[in-house]
Amino acid sequence: MPPIHNGTDPKDTIEKIIKGNKVVIFSASGDPTCAQTKEIFTSLNEPYVSIEVDDEGYGPPIQEALSQRTGLSGVPQVFVGGELLGGSEDTASALKKGTLGQLLTTGISYDYDLVVIGGGSGGLAASKEAAKLGKKVAVCDFVKPTPKGTTWGLGGTCVNVGCIPKKLMHNAALLGQGIHDSKSFGWEMQDVKFKWETMRGNIRDYIASLNWKYRVSLREAGVDYMNAYAHFMDPHKLKLTDKKGGEKFITSRDFLLAMGERPRYPDIPGAREHAISSDDLFFLPHCPGKTLVVGASYVALECAGFLRAIGFDVTVMVRSILLRGFDQDMAERIGKYMEEEGIRFIRPCVPTKLELIEEGSPGKIRVTANANGTEVVEEFNTVLFAVGREPCTHSLGLAEAGVNVNPKNGKLPVVNERTNVPHIYAVGDILEGRPELTPVAIQAGILLARRLYGGSDVQCDYTNVPTTVFTPIEYGCIGYSEENAIAKFGEENIEVFHTSFTPLEWTLPKRGADAGYLKIVCLIPENNRILGFHYLGPNAGEVTQGFATAMKLNATKADLDATIGIHPTCAELFTTLTVSKRSGASTKQGGC
Repeated sequence: MPPIHNGTDPKDTIEKIIKGNKVVIFSASGDPTCAQTKEIFTSLNEPYVSIEVDDEGYGPPIQEALSQRTGLSGVPQVFVGGELLGGSEDTASALKKGTLGQLLTTGISYDYDLVVIGGGSGGLAASKEAAKLGKKVAVCDFVKPTPKGTTWGLGGTCVNVGCIPKKLMHNAALLGQGIHDSKSFGWEMQDVKFKWETMRGNIRDYIASLNWKYRVSLREAGVDYMNAYAHFMDPHKLKLTDKKGGEKFITSRDFLLAMGERPRYPDIPGAREHAISSDDLFFLPHCPGKTLVVGASYVALECAGFLRAIGFDVTVMVRSILLRGFDQDMAERIGKYMEEEGIRFIRPCVPTKLELIEEGSPGKIRVTANANGTEVVEEFNTVLFAVGREPCTHSLGLAEAGVNVNPKNGKLPVVNERTNVPHIYAVGDILEGRPELTPVAIQAGILLARRLYGGSDVQCDYTNVPTTVFTPIEYGCIGYSEENAIAKFGEENIEVFHTSFTPLEWTLPKRGADAGYLKIVCLIPENNRILGFHYLGPNAGEVTQGFATAMKLNATKADLDATIGIHPTCAELFTTLTVSKRSGASTKQGGC
């Protein structure tokens, strides 16, 4: 605390202290609210000067002069950069909105208002929104090649090696199934052949057009694009290294981390040398042939599904459960359907070694694995690892910037997208405890930009987020799994209404009898409010999206009962649910 001399005009003393220090907190000793306000700045590693207005020696005249200056009678009163921020609630609100970080850097000149690290969906959305709000913005994006040398353009995982190519290959599989089913509807076809090279080429051409559109959209928005790898030198300075090794340095008032994730490889001999990941599959120039998919994630099951439907021999090696994090009843139903479609599952089983025994396109790989204590050896043309993903938070100099990273998983703990550093934010898959979905990152990025630069206070709502797994029989869900609902609210408070069904379009080709299944997980004490929505059947994404709004509005079982369905559709079955799991009655549908 600076010295305060008796006899000096209190008004002059206050002005000198406020103008001479970046952060000044006028407080009262022992006051818990004042202590909480000080803790905010302590947590941000931001030094402050504290003036205790209840000090017997100088307090009363200082407090009186302060009240005359601000018109406020209580404490704390916080000044940042010579300007009154307000009291405890104002300080907490500024922290929550993200404006406190900007206030702490006011008066310092930077190259940019916002630099986004990562050119995926969330980062691009935030950058364009910030530019629209009048800020000077740059995007730094650099794709490190996979162990196989695969790389791609602007747009992130979703556009290049995720949602877009996955959905298109899934559609190729559905078209193949449709051609097979068409015979039952009177169509006669001969010599129908599938060409991997044609599908792959057309998908890559489309994605290249998206890469270009993203470049154009950034230019039109006035956002600077830098194809360079970013590394923090200090909390406000980046070193950028381009693909030729050229370096430059830039500074920014704020930063947004949006680097996303990349596939994880197991630590076994030959994994990186001989296997591929989903990052490589969508660029693969030749047919994969007989394929081993290692993993039980949604990426693993989706890839296994469309490869089998296209016509390849596919085996899935699973360590334990399918679709960890999803409803396990639904996950097992998906696994059963995939087995009926000709996909072989080996579980529990983990690979221990990969050996290349024949070069080629594709070549041949010998896989040694441990199946519950028994050694298994088999040869495959392609081995695809889909055993999870890891955040791209290493080698960025986050420690130099002071950003806390969870050492166990590499993820970033945040509050309202703000890291522990007040001017550094994060969105997307690198966040701890948040859904790893493209629309979530986009929403979070846009809302963050509006809070920082547009005066908004709207936060991203991470609850009841809809999602779909594009397995051979598609799975859409919103909210709680059945087991998580029971764990949180108690089995006695949960009722599950469900039914099985055969989609009408599957009846003539006589496939998938009663494979369709749907259920809602309800909270009995709250008028059967729907906690979880689960659908297994065709067009799961389209079905699930429509119910997401109802879930946001806390729909109940009675709300669905009062809704008139569209006939004949699969979705209408949600409006006629009568069988509960508790009853043990049959779920088979009768009539039309």
